[in-house]
Amino acid sequence: MDWQGQKLAEQLMQILLLIAAVVAFVVGYTTASFRTMMLIYAGGVVLTSLITVPNWPFFNRHPLKWLDPSEAEKHPKPQVVVSSKKKPSKK
Repeated sequence: MDWQGQKLAEQLMQILLLIAAVVAFVVGYTTASFRTMMLIYAGGVVLTSLITVPNWPFFNRHPLKWLDPSEAEKHPKPQVVVSSKKKPSKK
């Protein structure tokens, strides 16, 4: 899953859970049944999980291009520079 795919999965999750919550509340309120409301919301959570958790192909539309190992060896690695400046001590 690429970065845009992760963003899409997050947006889909939020939208689907909100829709499931609204539908569950409305149906639960009109039928005066807390059990029905919870079952509808639980179904929405399961449906949302089935849509957003697996790595579906539409989540990988923008794959990252990694450097080949042989190409990476041609470029020097960044060096860590440690400066050893000490504060002068007052005596």
